[in-house]
Amino acid sequence: MKYTTIVRSLFILLATISMLPSFGKDSQSLTFHLKPIKPNSHIVFLISKDPLNYEADKTVPPFAEMLRKEYGFHVTVLMGEGQHGSYQYKGLDIIKDVDLLVVFCRRLALPFDQMDMIKNYLRAGKPLVGIRTANHGFSVRDKVSDGFEGWWGFVPDILGCENRGYEAEELGTNVKIASTGVGHSILRGIDANNWHSNGQVYKVKPLVDSSMIVLLIGNPTGSKGSEPIAWTRQTAHKSRVFYTSLGYPEDFKVASFRKLIVNAIHWALDLDPK
Repeated sequence: MKYTTIVRSLFILLATISMLPSFGKDSQSLTFHLKPIKPNSHIVFLISKDPLNYEADKTVPPFAEMLRKEYGFHVTVLMGEGQHGSYQYKGLDIIKDVDLLVVFCRRLALPFDQMDMIKNYLRAGKPLVGIRTANHGFSVRDKVSDGFEGWWGFVPDILGCENRGYEAEELGTNVKIASTGVGHSILRGIDANNWHSNGQVYKVKPLVDSSMIVLLIGNPTGSKGSEPIAWTRQTAHKSRVFYTSLGYPEDFKVASFRKLIVNAIHWALDLDPK
């Protein structure tokens, strides 16, 4: 008796569902699209406190907090300790499970195992965003202590450029959108009119990777010559990479710069910029 009642109830339920109105694109069909629930992306910033690292220790933490509050990202900021030839990050092992690594550190040699963590992260094809001094992030000029190593190949192999020097700081950088960057999602919502950074132009031409997409170019005040100052590329291991030589302390107060980094983070994570 119970079995008959259950079967009858199921038939009634199915019949009721079949009679529900629906609203599809090409028919009167009601479709429920349930988006898969995905954990918030975890981003790790690697920074260093250094008189020549443009106050990353002061600008990055509040920027990271903005990413948490306004975009829902899980963000960790790691600032290590030590000298250029013997620097280390406490807790760096978390990068094996993170979704995005952001590098804003200058001329650091790390313990062998920590440098391997970064290399393994990139060998796995995971994305990276580099800001300003990342273009000499692990290019160590000081004496490297035993058990530590630099990584000069990070710049050409991962960022796709070489550090070829700098223009005079007092000339700053006049920022313009490159012809190859027009329409790119990273530049969505960015106004480059009258955009000037107080930070000097980094010299990188010619770029190592000719297939990269240059998004922004910059020239020193009073000079017609320009340099690529923001671009995207893909590494040999298929990592999505965005780099910009912008990142002077005052840049973080400029809406266009903040939007640039936010959009680049979304692009690196294969998300649509919000």
